[in-house]
Amino acid sequence: MADTVAAWQETALAGRRIVGIGIAVPGLVRARDGLVRTAPHLEWHDAPIRELVADATGLPTAVDNDATLGAVAEHLYGAARGLDHVVYLNGGASGIGGGLIVHGMPVRGVSGYAGEFGQNRPGIASTADQQAPEGVLEDEVSRSRLLRAVGLTSADDPTLAAALSTSDDPSVAAETDRQRRILATALANAVNVLNPRAIVLGGFLAMLTEGATDQLTDLVRAQSMPANAEDVDIRAAVQADDRLLIGAAEAAFAGLLADPLSRLPERPGPLEEAR
Repeated sequence: MADTVAAWQETALAGRRIVGIGIAVPGLVRARDGLVRTAPHLEWHDAPIRELVADATGLPTAVDNDATLGAVAEHLYGAARGLDHVVYLNGGASGIGGGLIVHGMPVRGVSGYAGEFGQNRPGIASTADQQAPEGVLEDEVSRSRLLRAVGLTSADDPTLAAALSTSDDPSVAAETDRQRRILATALANAVNVLNPRAIVLGGFLAMLTEGATDQLTDLVRAQSMPANAEDVDIRAAVQADDRLLIGAAEAAFAGLLADPLSRLPERPGPLEEAR
């Protein structure tokens, strides 16, 4: 990373001031020191990423969970812009992560581990819907199951989304419906606890809303307390691949590593200098 930063300063970012580095990690990141407690997809365990990067580059470094940073990006510039009570879930190859915005601020928990919706035990009304006995939400609602349904071993998000939307195979529709039902129960629990204005879904979870947002919303409201759900709006994330770059840039720009996700003062543009 130090070599990359040096190369940028000599080429693409020559003459620009790099104010810091932001890193989005698909795993649990301890807030007080940026220690990555576990990032299974990367095989990182108790990795002092913030310290290592800061020492190597000489730049202030902020490290946080990727879904938390995705929530920040969608809140400031995306599907939840202007909304101060938001639940954000992102589905990726490594599972389901989540972030929360309450009163306009990211909720990170006492140690920084808040928002792990994918590790909750799902409520499944029909035993026929259960595919992973004793599994957690991300075992039932998963990208790999959607890939298998359309006969793919790997694909980027646009390819998978296209395969799902154009398939006329009843088994593909059955799998997306199954995942949508289980996801709806998880979202209803979040609605009952947090009473959000919006639920933003990113990654493969956004694919479950394509052409079915009203259906998903109805499923969520049917399982929620009526008053809690009456104002909720379910939306697909709009920042796509930029959401983690923007969220990490926000963390880097904030600079105060003890609280890298604090709200920033008004400023123009999505932090071009910090990226």
